[in-house]
Amino acid sequence: MEQTYQYAWIIPFLPLPVPMLIGVGLLLFPTATKNLRRMWAFPSILLLSIVMIFSTNLSIQQINSSFIYQYVWSWTLDNDFSLEFGYLIDPLTSIMLMLITTVGIMVLIYSDNYMAHDQGYLRFFAYMSFFSTSMLGLVTSSNLIQIYIFWELVGMCSYLLIGFWFTRPPAANACQKAFVTNRVGDFGLLLGILGFYWITGSFEFRDLFEIFNNLIYNNEVNSPFVTLCAALLFAGAVAKSAQFPLHVWLPDAMEGPTPISALIHAATMVAAGIFLVARLLPLFILIPYIMNLISLIGIITVLLGATLALAQKDIKRGLAYSTMSQLGYMMLALGMGSYRSALFHLITHAYSKALLFLGSGSVIHSMETIVGYSPDKSQNMVLMGGLTKHVPITKTSFLLGTLSLCGIPPLACFWSKDEILNDSWLYSPIFAIIAWATAGLTAFYMFRIYFLTFEGHLNYNFQNYSGSQNTPLYSISLWGKGCSKRINKSFRLLRMNNNESSSFFSKTTYRSDDNVRKRTRGRPFINIVHFDNKKPYSYPYESDNTMLFPLLVLVLFTLFVGILGIPFNQEGTDLDILSKWLAPSINLLHQKSKDSVDWYEFVKDAIFSVSIAYFGIFLASFLYKPIYSSFKNFYLINLFVKIGPKRRYWDKILNVLYDWSYNRAYIDAFYTTSFTGAIRGVAQLTYFFDRRVIDGITNGVGVMSFFVGEGIKYVGGGRISSYLFLYFSCVSIFLLVYFFIPFDITFESFI
Repeated sequence: MEQTYQYAWIIPFLPLPVPMLIGVGLLLFPTATKNLRRMWAFPSILLLSIVMIFSTNLSIQQINSSFIYQYVWSWTLDNDFSLEFGYLIDPLTSIMLMLITTVGIMVLIYSDNYMAHDQGYLRFFAYMSFFSTSMLGLVTSSNLIQIYIFWELVGMCSYLLIGFWFTRPPAANACQKAFVTNRVGDFGLLLGILGFYWITGSFEFRDLFEIFNNLIYNNEVNSPFVTLCAALLFAGAVAKSAQFPLHVWLPDAMEGPTPISALIHAATMVAAGIFLVARLLPLFILIPYIMNLISLIGIITVLLGATLALAQKDIKRGLAYSTMSQLGYMMLALGMGSYRSALFHLITHAYSKALLFLGSGSVIHSMETIVGYSPDKSQNMVLMGGLTKHVPITKTSFLLGTLSLCGIPPLACFWSKDEILNDSWLYSPIFAIIAWATAGLTAFYMFRIYFLTFEGHLNYNFQNYSGSQNTPLYSISLWGKGCSKRINKSFRLLRMNNNESSSFFSKTTYRSDDNVRKRTRGRPFINIVHFDNKKPYSYPYESDNTMLFPLLVLVLFTLFVGILGIPFNQEGTDLDILSKWLAPSINLLHQKSKDSVDWYEFVKDAIFSVSIAYFGIFLASFLYKPIYSSFKNFYLINLFVKIGPKRRYWDKILNVLYDWSYNRAYIDAFYTTSFTGAIRGVAQLTYFFDRRVIDGITNGVGVMSFFVGEGIKYVGGGRISSYLFLYFSCVSIFLLVYFFIPFDITFESFI
């Protein structure tokens, strides 16, 4: 066992050869490297699989032995300053290692097909492997400086992956927005690290906690300064985990490829903020104001994320706001001191949300095969619907992920979210009411996404959308040029003349007439386009096996990972695997492990929470499921029309709620007006000062020199006798003044 821990330092470096070899190959052998680009997926998956096996072994040993291992070596050594690097293996580290590796492998397998026809395939896998290295280094770090280094590397990888399609202006703007927003939190994190080094004289977690605990016990610290430093540390977690008010970058980050959203913005990178707060919880728990701040930010994020997801049309942005809300639950649990519940929800949510994002990628992949869909429309849920019979595996997996996130038993998120909801009653009734109400909102907006995407019929209407009956349909895809192999699979039923281009990515224009639309109304999944009076068909189809395999594996995790937190009777004591796993960390927090469970109370609370979730599902079904459309229309019209003037108030309330959600609570507009506008105003003022004052002084000196020179040049006549006369005249005047005017006048003589 000791030998296994000794070689744990290699974990962060195992994925690193892939980006290095890709870079060297593109530099020395660019043609061969590009021609053999598909082979690079294998070493990426293989090396991360080795890390997963190593991490699994470490996790099993953690569960069996409750052992914490730390190894450090000196990097710099001085009389007054010492910096050490090393690695720390404890329950929190092993949990994060398992999440990063298992989800990462599934995403890499999925990406091999999803990104197969993209021109940036090699760049994608290089970025992904380097991100894995950065994230693994972050979670195994043994001190704050080391965490900050990998923290910045993770942020750099996020910037590169969000702006992966940098030629698209929305993607370029989104990566810049994520970069700037995270810099705010990262600057606070750096100041907090330096502040606590000033207080304790150490960056190492073990020494930091021990010294700070002694200082607090002896009342030898400045409470306002300590609180400020802790708040600055927390600011880094707020930005990275998209907590209010630094959450604005996460929805825009969906401009990156869908596998990036699944790995970085659902399971791993956004969880780095939760990891940081959990790692520093022994420090924060000694400062009550900070614990209250953490719980307050968490509950605000829970409610805000849920309300902003209600009216989103982009399927990935809806899931992004859902991620924000669920991260708020974890932050709320940490602020309440519920360490176990927060990490349990971190585990269950990671697998469920990765499943949902990969499922949404499969849906987007299917929608792009329909003739006429452009990239910016393939993610719009308003244009989807009726995909159940064509993508049954994707639909089933997406439904299971949705049920899990809604907290429906016995799926994974039910066990973890129910713990947080129950703990919230003991902490604050107000927070508990908000958390339970948000659970109902979660069920509502998740099933809204599900119904709009899979139920009913295809909502895309060429005539209504284009505004013209003869609008050309351009077959241009997000995947780039030269990518016809995969798309041609969806055109097996197409029969084209030899003189027509068979590339789906050509800009050849084909038109559909009104008679075609009339014939296809009964078959909303069929789009007929004329190619020389022939009628080819394009159907939405299920994704390839390499994309479906990760979905099925994540379904298994979603079904069974909740077992980790279910108590089992062992020698008369109810003890779950997760509590046994986290025992060393819980003991470090001086908290008691949950040794027994009152199953009567558990079932009673579960019935209440599940009832709220089912109410949200019912409301979403009533409003969005097509089978209730006639029932809904009849009763809603009679209900709101017959009540007369009161209907206007209902309309106003609904419009206000819709505008609030669709416009992102006006927070982005506020930032644009206040911060962006103020910065631009200062920039314009600085520009004016620079041009008119600084440059004006410089230009004025030059102009004055010019005029003085012009005036002096007329004095000189070229005669040496005139110059000598002027010289002696000036010297004589100076001597007269010097010898005949007294200079013994003092300051007192003027008083």
